[in-house]
Amino acid sequence: MATRMLKRSGLSNDLCEQLKRHKIESCKDLLSLTPVEVMYAAGLSYDKACVLLQSVSKAVAPPVTTALELLKQQSCCSTSLPALDKLLRGGLPRGTITEVAGPSGCGKTQMCFMLSVLATMPKSEGGLDSSVIYIDTESAFSAERLVEIAQSRFPGYFSCKERVLHMAGRVHLFRELTCQDVCNRLDRLEEDIISTGAGLIILDSVASVVRKEFDTTLPGNLMHRCNLLGHEASTLKYLAHQFNIPVFLTNQITTHLGGQGSEVDSGFVTAALGNTWSHTVNTRLIVQYVDTHQRQILIAKSPVAPFAVLNYTIEKQGICMDGDDSQETLYEGTDPGLQPIRVQTGFSYNLTT
Repeated sequence: MATRMLKRSGLSNDLCEQLKRHKIESCKDLLSLTPVEVMYAAGLSYDKACVLLQSVSKAVAPPVTTALELLKQQSCCSTSLPALDKLLRGGLPRGTITEVAGPSGCGKTQMCFMLSVLATMPKSEGGLDSSVIYIDTESAFSAERLVEIAQSRFPGYFSCKERVLHMAGRVHLFRELTCQDVCNRLDRLEEDIISTGAGLIILDSVASVVRKEFDTTLPGNLMHRCNLLGHEASTLKYLAHQFNIPVFLTNQITTHLGGQGSEVDSGFVTAALGNTWSHTVNTRLIVQYVDTHQRQILIAKSPVAPFAVLNYTIEKQGICMDGDDSQETLYEGTDPGLQPIRVQTGFSYNLTT
């Protein structure tokens, strides 16, 4: 991808420093120049400037792989929820984007904490033995809750304080509260992944800052928002593929207003950010309320799993599936991603907000 930094494209450190003095740091910066402009910026002859442009172009070209090579790679990362892992054929797919969408209070951030803890654990314990890059756009991150989930969910492993501290030190938190901050962070994330040894990227939440800053009823805002989300999605897809790691996002809900003569005239709740965004994620999970205690997770989109629903509760140790872990319940009806999401309003549960 063109946003790759030049020093990761096979260029010498001296040449990278020379170009940096002219504010040319990424492959995109260089490839947007003419051979003459590169010649003056890099201090090279015209022919060598052309060769430089060709070599950088090849470096950012998508690599060709085979199905056999993909089979040899570890394709999924466990969620520590056996029933969900079974349906997803191993867990969160590597190299792709997984999104969980749903109303507040259904455990989206709790799931982020669970995945963060598991990613830092050794492979022998079902983890990734890696660091985590956690981008928080809602100021919802709690280090105390992270530690509580670790000690409650994996009491045997986190029985000593040193392991708890080691886990907490491997979760790298970036609190980005504006659209521009998020974009800047994502553009620099390649270096962060390398420097921290990250094996998981979490963005909680993708909708928060976008919905606060863009009033789509104003002229031009919808187009700007789509462009921003497109840039975020392409960057995250590139990073997931380039490093073969899972990217996990949380999304909010919105009310889709029904028109006259529609099946649900009063409107219904659905995942936020629209239909175009829904096509950018590879796997979509939807969480919703059942009653005051129980909730459901639905597999609404997956290249490998059927439409399915699993019941769960939120406990001290995080998300806990109800009943037999091996039980599967296929979702009866049409695409759950097109159905209303059940939300909580006081003590009643409605299909609208």
